[in-house]
Amino acid sequence: MSSILIVTDAWRPQINGVVRSLERTASELEKIGVRVEFLTPADFRTLPCPTYPEIRLSLAHKGMVRRRIKAHGCEHLHIATEGPLGLMSASIARNWNMPFTTSYHTRFPEYVSARLPIPLAWSYGWLRRFHNSGQGCMVATRSLEDDLRARGFKHLQRWSRGVDEHAFQPFEGSVLPADLPRPIFMNVGRVAVEKNIEAFLELDLPGSKVVVGDGPQLESLKRKYPDVHFTGSKVDEELARHYASADVFVFPSLTDTFGNVLLEALACGVPVAAFPVMGPLDVIGETGAGVLSENLQEAALAALDIPRDHCRQVALNYTWAASAMQFLNNAEEAHRGQPDGLEAA
Repeated sequence: MSSILIVTDAWRPQINGVVRSLERTASELEKIGVRVEFLTPADFRTLPCPTYPEIRLSLAHKGMVRRRIKAHGCEHLHIATEGPLGLMSASIARNWNMPFTTSYHTRFPEYVSARLPIPLAWSYGWLRRFHNSGQGCMVATRSLEDDLRARGFKHLQRWSRGVDEHAFQPFEGSVLPADLPRPIFMNVGRVAVEKNIEAFLELDLPGSKVVVGDGPQLESLKRKYPDVHFTGSKVDEELARHYASADVFVFPSLTDTFGNVLLEALACGVPVAAFPVMGPLDVIGETGAGVLSENLQEAALAALDIPRDHCRQVALNYTWAASAMQFLNNAEEAHRGQPDGLEAA
């Protein structure tokens, strides 16, 4: 396969796992000669999403999207999100009898139910129809695959994630204020209600708590937890140095499908404490690089004893090159009309 068009409603200036995964996948595919194009909100006028102003919703109609898809002239269409651009692109592909794949990055029904009284069954029914209309739905982990299959999703394909082991590494020294008492318990990610950050902030832990990231809940959490050190958003080497300054990475989310931040923390030599749910179960599991427990306080304290070099070795099992090849194989499989290769493997 020589060219792929990726349609995504999640794009910069957003800083999240979806955007990073798509960018790194494209970069790795281009290294092996695959042309990758993107159709994103950057191509259209946008308006801010209610409650999430950093998310921009495209003001495009189907004719505009149809012309863009045709102009890119790519061999395969991959739809990464279920937003306005993703929905219109899927409709166009179906009308053209054009094979396409999707990916399930976000537990959207759980995100919605955290804000609105909408039954999970309604949201999952809508998502099931969307993803089942393509020739393959890419999922990051076995836990997610099992969950979606039980809900009636079909044509599931595995697409794991990677970590940049050169960017994320165990830096010497700390970029945090010297007067922050040790140990440092840190969370990195979008500061929003679905990330369950308060489950971390409410823990009775020694030392200090640090939250790295931005989001709609940031200001209210700052007011509620004045003893917590909030750094705001960090990127590139500055982000990696913040990870490396921590003693334990605490991941309280109950809704992430994978958690790229888990790999980034491990690559920086930082052990993980998390609940035993989708994402941590798949990434940490029985590796010994973290502690999973329904008692997050006990997990965080126990993780202090994990060797940092072991954490990095576990992270090195995940590469973006391998992730990109999975993605490419899934796209080719969908074109051959064998989207159920995962089950057969």
